[in-house]
Amino acid sequence: MYLSPGMGTILHWCVSAFAFLVTAYVIPGFEVGSFVAALIAAAVYAFANMTVGIVLKVMTLPLSILTFGIFFFVVDAIVLKMCAAVVPKFSIKSWWSAFFGALLLSLSNSILHYYLI
Repeated sequence: MYLSPGMGTILHWCVSAFAFLVTAYVIPGFEVGSFVAALIAAAVYAFANMTVGIVLKVMTLPLSILTFGIFFFVVDAIVLKMCAAVVPKFSIKSWWSAFFGALLLSLSNSILHYYLI
């Protein structure tokens, strides 16, 4: 299926927001107030992952290699906690919620993007 570049971006954004809602439904302590909050959280998370997340992943690359990439989820949890501090109606109660939220968010985002786009 062919989508124009703008429509593809909007569809990716909506699917990512839906992944946030799925994660909030499954992980206790990972709370998203509404779909609009999920859209804002997805946009802020994408921007933070492209800026701060890249820097953190490069800085912790040796540790990530030693842990076979599992430490990347710790970095994603840090970025998620930063986003939760900025986005209204999006909160993460604990570091474990952030870690497992990052894990499930990555998994659900991959599955949803594979099947829906």
